[in-house]
Amino acid sequence: MTVTLATLARQTGLTVLDHLEQSIQIPVLDGPQAQGDLIVVPLRLVAASVQIRDDPRWQAVPPEGVELLRGAAGGNPHTLVAEPGTCRWTVNISDADGLAIGVFSASAPVYLLHPEHGGSGCAPGTYVVRRQREHEGRRARLVAD
Repeated sequence: MTVTLATLARQTGLTVLDHLEQSIQIPVLDGPQAQGDLIVVPLRLVAASVQIRDDPRWQAVPPEGVELLRGAAGGNPHTLVAEPGTCRWTVNISDADGLAIGVFSASAPVYLLHPEHGGSGCAPGTYVVRRQREHEGRRARLVAD
């Protein structure tokens, strides 16, 4: 099935900005990918610093999606979207760097949707969702989207 920005917008009820091409197929990648102030990294790449706790309390991702992070000052949401029964999500994790929001595990492609940034796809696997940070000299701060 071809997944487009329009498909995800209909599925979630979220509105995307008009400047985004809504009919293009959303690519599905199996590596790290960023979307504004959010970055998604395969768990295997950060397993030394991110662990899923003993009682993860996984939650199924519903068709309308799960809001992962909302932009600064109540801005637009980053939403994880999956077909029923293909993805689960937990926030019961530990992260030595203090950047992780949660972890999702998917048995089929899943998608990240954002009204301004559009969509991106993640291949089946387990991923850590983290905030991005930027460095200015010796100082670091979270990216504000």
